[in-house]
Order: sequence, then structure tokens, then C-alpha cells
Amino acid sequence: MLAARKIALAGAIALGLACATADARRPKATIANPLLPSGADPWIVRQGDTYYYMNTLGNRLAIRKTRDLARLAEAPETTVWTPPATGPNAQSIWAPELHRIGGAWYIYYTAAEAGHDDDAHRGIFVLENTGDDPTEGAWVDRGRLKTENNGIDGTTFAQGGKRYFVYSPYIGPDSDLAIVAMSDPWTLTGPETIIALPDRAWERQGGRQILEGPEFLAGPNGDLFLSYSASACWSDDYAIGLLSAPRGSDPLDPKAWTKTPQPVIAKAPDQGVFAPGHNGFFTSPDGRETWIVYHANPGPDMKCTAKRAPRIQRVDWSPGGTPVFARPTKADVPPPGSGRQHHR
Repeated sequence: MLAARKIALAGAIALGLACATADARRPKATIANPLLPSGADPWIVRQGDTYYYMNTLGNRLAIRKTRDLARLAEAPETTVWTPPATGPNAQSIWAPELHRIGGAWYIYYTAAEAGHDDDAHRGIFVLENTGDDPTEGAWVDRGRLKTENNGIDGTTFAQGGKRYFVYSPYIGPDSDLAIVAMSDPWTLTGPETIIALPDRAWERQGGRQILEGPEFLAGPNGDLFLSYSASACWSDDYAIGLLSAPRGSDPLDPKAWTKTPQPVIAKAPDQGVFAPGHNGFFTSPDGRETWIVYHANPGPDMKCTAKRAPRIQRVDWSPGGTPVFARPTKADVPPPGSGRQHHR
């Protein structure tokens, strides 16, 4: 039903240009949000001309793959891993991220111990697949990352020849953002550093002080950016914020990071967008455009349910190399940035 609404247009946007020969004979489709009727904590990564998509399912990890995000709803969902019946990663399988690192695929995901679905029993785990296609082949369990605290929403990025891991640890009543170096994709090394606290009023909505869902974005001038989600997911004021660090700075130094005073993507009630959050970044097939994916509710007071659905929009850049995020638009309307010429 969702795919039927994506009516063919004469000019396809950048994200749909990479089609196989057989696909090229099909009518062109344009992106319309939401991409799927449901999909909390969405993640998109591109490898060559193929996009891989994941979201929280709770009881397993599954991947969709497509060469045209306008047809994501048509892509079959391939389950690649199911949790064990017992153990530290047996339930609450959340926030999967698929990364290509050194010729292998890795999935970072949050899980909870069997019989203990609470903050004190949540951690981040890693799976590895050495094949070319993450929907095929065997996934090897690399275990739980040895973080200093229990937490959720792990991500990884490389900068200056070094790899880092960022996640949301539980520190007392708060959820903060912490960073630590990595010696390989499943091994942390050295002490953790807290780089952000929920110290703004807009980060304390819904009765909890929460920063979570950190995601890395490289700026065109070499600056570092980390987006994050703030406030409780059950609040309509759940929103996306941004940290920045100048080119050449040490990501492990908390003094290097500066927080934007207000969210960069927030609710837009007149557009039917509430509680936008838990985002990720990906690029167009030519590598020239940056896009953001995030989930949002279509109405107020819908909280943290399956009604959260994935949305995308293009990220522009200011002359100074800072990301510029458009305000979310209504469902079934081409997202901000689609069909426009790339510029920096």
C-alpha cells in the first residue's frame, strides 16, 4: 500500500539513480516519507549501489537490501540472527547498526539479559560476517563490548587512522554520551570519556534526562559531528541534537566537543511529525550527497511504539562546513532535499 503511493515521476532523485538494468525498465519512483509503516531506530548504510536497511524488531536482527530506497517497502526482510534463549543477549534486541569495516560486516546491537528487561542488564554486542553480502553467509558472535557502564545505542567511526566507539551509558538517573578508543571492531581500549550530559531543558522532557542514539558525521572541511537523541522517547519533544569538534581535535577530549543550544530536528505538529529521533547518516550512490534517516510518530502522545516509522531527508552544508537540517515535512510529500541539485 505504501509503495503504491510512490507515484512515478519524470525526474528521479539522486537516491534512486543506481538501478540494475532490469530495474531501469521499471517506472521511476520518488521517495515519500515514511519509507515503511513501522520501523523504530532505523539504520541505512550504502555499499556500492546497494542500500542495506535495519531497524529495531525486538526479537531478532533482519536486513532489507535495495538499489532504490523509494522501493524499500518492496525489499524482502532477511533475518540474519536470532538471540539465544538464555544469557546476556537473549531479549530486547534494539538499535541495530550495520557497518563495513576492513572487508567485513559488523552489526552492533543493544540487548538485555534473559529475565531482566531493565537498565541494569542492558549492554551492546557485536556480530561479524566476513562475506560480501550481509544478508548471506554466517554471522559470528563477537560477544559483549566491555564498556565501563551498562548502556545502549552503540556506534563506531574512524578518524585520523583510529577507531572509536560511542554509546549511551546509564550514569545514575541520567543517560549520557561516552566515547572510548577501539583496537579492533569488538575490542575497547583505554578509559571511557563522557563527552555530553543532558544539561539543556529540551533534553529533559518526559520525566527522564536522556542523551542516546549517537551517530557520527564527517564534515566537508574535516570537522567532526555527532548527532544524538534527547529526552524520553515517550515524549513528543524527543528530538535530535548535535555535537561538533574542530578538525584535528582529539575525539576523546570532552573539551573538544560543543553542543548546539537547540535541537537540529524537532517535532513539527503542523506537518504530522512528532518525537523525531534515533537517526543515522548515509550517502547517495555518487557519494556526493549526505542524507539522514530517523524515526518519528505521525501523531501526538504515541510514545515508544511500533507506530514510529522511518523518514529520510537530505542534509545540506553551510559555507563554513556545518550541517544544515531542514524541517520535517508531511507524509507522502517528497522529503527535503529530494530533486535538488547537490551543492556545498
